[in-house]
Amino acid sequence: MAQLEHIEAIERRLWSAADTLRANSNYASNEYFLPVMGLVFLRHTYSRFLGVKDAIEASLPTRGGKIRPLSKEDFSQKNAIFLQPKAQFDTLVALPDNADRAKAIIDAMESIEADYENLRGVLPKSEYQELDNAVLAQLLRTLNPEELKQVSGDVFGRIYEYFLTQFADQKAHDGGEFFTPVSLVSLIANVIEPAGGTVLDPACGSGGMFVQSARVVERRHENPTEKLTFYGLEKNATTIRLAKMNLAVQLAAIIKTNFKELGI
Repeated sequence: MAQLEHIEAIERRLWSAADTLRANSNYASNEYFLPVMGLVFLRHTYSRFLGVKDAIEASLPTRGGKIRPLSKEDFSQKNAIFLQPKAQFDTLVALPDNADRAKAIIDAMESIEADYENLRGVLPKSEYQELDNAVLAQLLRTLNPEELKQVSGDVFGRIYEYFLTQFADQKAHDGGEFFTPVSLVSLIANVIEPAGGTVLDPACGSGGMFVQSARVVERRHENPTEKLTFYGLEKNATTIRLAKMNLAVQLAAIIKTNFKELGI
């Protein structure tokens, strides 16, 4: 319980810092939403990357006294995304004040999309050119507190969901669209208890039903990839991008995500 309360306190503090920065910068929520969620995605993938990197390096074969370089395939086997040095969060945080942070973040996103076909065109890029360089610097520092490096578990997966809910409460999306709370999606998935077959969500939003269904299967110590096939429909192109980012964040810790199974 103490660990959970600590994580919840971190969530609230990170959101408060990010939202205060938005308010002081005069950005509307819909201008701020995707860039922030993209950075949370990037920070989460970095956390996963670091979590498995040492074990991967320890198992790499050597030839002529040299260890071969890390590869995308090494990380895929550990349900993590391979990050080139320029896409690693500490690299972005350490940029000097005169650096073009928008360009650096865009380069980081493009390097991930180049390695992962299913993420091409999904990650936010041009949106960062709309944010002030100083705002980006503060956002990067806000999402990289030292205490998070000491917390175990899928913390940034939780933070991603928390930010998503908070942005929804701020009406980051207009047009009568509403995000179903994670707690309610989890309840529905646990009532249905999908054991195998196809999960179809005709209004999939951020893909929460797929995530929670996979977790139900995982709790039975079974592989969601082998048991479930996911199909989703969504009319909003921005929401489709968000769904794929969300699935990359959430399912990376559960299964090897195959976005081709998603009809979105």
